[in-house]
This record gives sequence, structure tokens and C-alpha cells, in this order.
Amino acid sequence: MDNLPSGPEVPPSRCADGIGERPAYGTMVAVANPSTPVTDPLALAALDTERHVAAAGWDQNPRLFALVDTAELVVAEPSIRGSLGPTDLLPGALTAVEQEGLPKTSDLESLLGRIAWPDSVIGCAIAVERVVVPPAAERDLPSDPRRAVDALAAHPDRQDVRLLVAVTRAGGAICLLRQRANDSDDQVASGADIAPGLVHALRATFDA
Repeated sequence: MDNLPSGPEVPPSRCADGIGERPAYGTMVAVANPSTPVTDPLALAALDTERHVAAAGWDQNPRLFALVDTAELVVAEPSIRGSLGPTDLLPGALTAVEQEGLPKTSDLESLLGRIAWPDSVIGCAIAVERVVVPPAAERDLPSDPRRAVDALAAHPDRQDVRLLVAVTRAGGAICLLRQRANDSDDQVASGADIAPGLVHALRATFDA
């Protein structure tokens, strides 16, 4: 993975997927299962990117990545060949390149709506942290957004999670979820419908 420095980024919000809809976690499975090794290029890139983000700890701002063809990247940047692992040599392997200089915004959907990718970018991924609370906690919240966020953050049943959502130009998608209370690589969950709003918003960046 190319680790480019990140710029100013978007602050967390109380919505689990940042696109103004109720969290939809659907069916999730642990991604660490020795009996079913991961071979899909998008899934491998998502797992690698999620663990790269997790290595920096919690309380991070959103981080955005372009997904590019690893073989083409090696042709353009031969010096990275020595850092590649076995999965990077698989057909169709993808490499995540972090995007720097993201503008500050309180509206993640608006930010993604301003992004367009060159043809060389096969997919993209975003990592965002969210506060998850029971639906009942959203009743009687203050009308002021900042006060509402503070109230949810102070809720005794809150859970901190990080979502890593990755999509491809061809329509593939994967969502990963890591809980702060179970912060271990073998506890990361995967589910196609974890964050549908983010999946839609990322796909829309390829429609521009």
C-alpha cells in the first residue's frame, strides 16, 4: 500500500454510515476464517486497507483511498516491487493509495459528491469512525446538531465502530466493521449491507 500523507478531513458524525440513514448492519461474518481463505482482489485490498488504518489507532478522521491495479502500478513505480507480498501478485490484485488534502466538511455525502476519479482508478475505499447507539437513544435529542452529537457520545450504551467500505467501478462492494470494544483483526466483521448509504455514495464518484 502506498502511504501518502492525509490532509484535513471530515469530523465524525452520529450517523453510522455518514449518509443520513439509520445504521443497517444486516448479516455479518468474521473475516478471519482459516477454512475459507480470502482470494477476491477487492476483499484483499479492503482487509489490507482496514488493518493499515487500524494500526494508527482510534479517534481518526475519515480517510479516503483510490484502488489501482497493482500490476500497472509496478510498471509505473518499479521500486515498490520489493515491498509486495504473495497476495499482491495474484491476478487482478489492487493497491490502495491514500488521498491527501481532503477538504474540511461536516457533510460527508457532499464531499464524496465532489470527487471524480481518472480512468486508471479501478475502485475506492473510505474509512470512517461512527458512534452507534440503540434506536431509543435518538428520541428526544436536542435539535442542535452539535448538542445531539454530544448527547449520543455520552450515552452509556454507545459503541464506537470503524467502517471500511470499498467499491469498484465494475460494481463490486465490501463493507468491514471493527468495534472499539473488540479491537482485534480476527473480530472484524464483513457484510454486504452494513453501510448501504456509503456504498451508494462511493459508487456515485464513478458516475461523474
